[in-house]
Amino acid sequence: MFNKLPMYQNIGDTAYKKDLSNITLICQHLNNPQNNFKSVHVGGTNGKGSCSHMLSSVLQEAGYKVGLYTSPHLVDFRERVRINGEMISKESVSEFMLNNIDFFEQSNVSFFEMTVGLAFNYFSNNKVDIAIIEVGMGGRLDSTNIINPILSVITNISIDHTKFLGSNISQIAKEKAGIIKENIPVVIGETQEEIKDIFIKTAQEKNSEISFADNFKTNIYDCDLKGNYQKKNIKTVLKSVELINNIGFKIENTHLKDGICCVVKNTGFQGRWQILQKEPMIVCDTAHNEAALKEVISQLKNFDNSNLHFIIGFSNDKNLENISTIFPSNSKYYFVQSKVGRARNAKEVRDVFKSNNRNGDYFKSIKETINYVREICNKNDIIFIGGSTFVVSEIFDQFLD
Repeated sequence: MFNKLPMYQNIGDTAYKKDLSNITLICQHLNNPQNNFKSVHVGGTNGKGSCSHMLSSVLQEAGYKVGLYTSPHLVDFRERVRINGEMISKESVSEFMLNNIDFFEQSNVSFFEMTVGLAFNYFSNNKVDIAIIEVGMGGRLDSTNIINPILSVITNISIDHTKFLGSNISQIAKEKAGIIKENIPVVIGETQEEIKDIFIKTAQEKNSEISFADNFKTNIYDCDLKGNYQKKNIKTVLKSVELINNIGFKIENTHLKDGICCVVKNTGFQGRWQILQKEPMIVCDTAHNEAALKEVISQLKNFDNSNLHFIIGFSNDKNLENISTIFPSNSKYYFVQSKVGRARNAKEVRDVFKSNNRNGDYFKSIKETINYVREICNKNDIIFIGGSTFVVSEIFDQFLD
């Protein structure tokens, strides 16, 4: 799969398909499996992965058989396709590919389009009660947008993937609003004044009931995802569950409490404010754009008496001039480059950060960098690893079984 099909994380622009023609062909080839189960469609810039996993966890606690499709994966490709937290088996992936590889190659489909077809087919064959489907990029033209969900969710909008989605927040919001469907309710996670009318107008045109989750008073349940930013995602999930109940599901308060408390246990979710070691404390987070990094750095700054060490790398489509100024100037930096094709050269990252008085050096290996920084740190220091999903993915083999 990795070698035969064009993959965005490796080759970037040329793997991105700007219409739904391929996924339509794939689903027709598979007898339209997406029509055989109920679904919730989750989009947005930041938080859509967290919300998707929370919703899956809550529905699992309520006794439903829940499919979960997310992207990208961190360690194992099979993380993208789960039922009740269990990854799709290797045998199921192999069988699917053997049965369909000739069609995929002849149709010139992308890696992402193939994985969406795989997920829909797997959920259909296993007769899930409901599937939580996370948008890959954007919304309107994303391959997942072929579904007809019972609920659409849009977490928030910030600047990211400008080459494909637009250069400003209004253009990006219009792309994200593309998952709003006729007569299907939509939950907006955050009220952003400059773009809320875009969602309201789209919802009116689609005769879609619209709710802004942050306008409602709700209990904030304890969550095993410890990033401060998760409070916003929890509110989004609570409003979404209320609407899912209105549609005919039965989720009690105890299911909400247990589901939000046990997201990692129930779904295998990783990489969000994840503490890998306590002394010195090592935290990783897949935040990779300005808005998400601001949230993470704000939380890091709460540790007043600790020296901060940043092991960071970025993809080549990020505006590092802006991103570099988010980071504190009095911290120590170690610049790395992940192994994917879209990764920005570590020396180039170092040079941009240095021009904004964030000083450090670049290193050849992420693993060697972590070992070096651990050796020079005091036990009260904090090491943060991130900047890119792919940087985080490369460090897990050192810390996880």
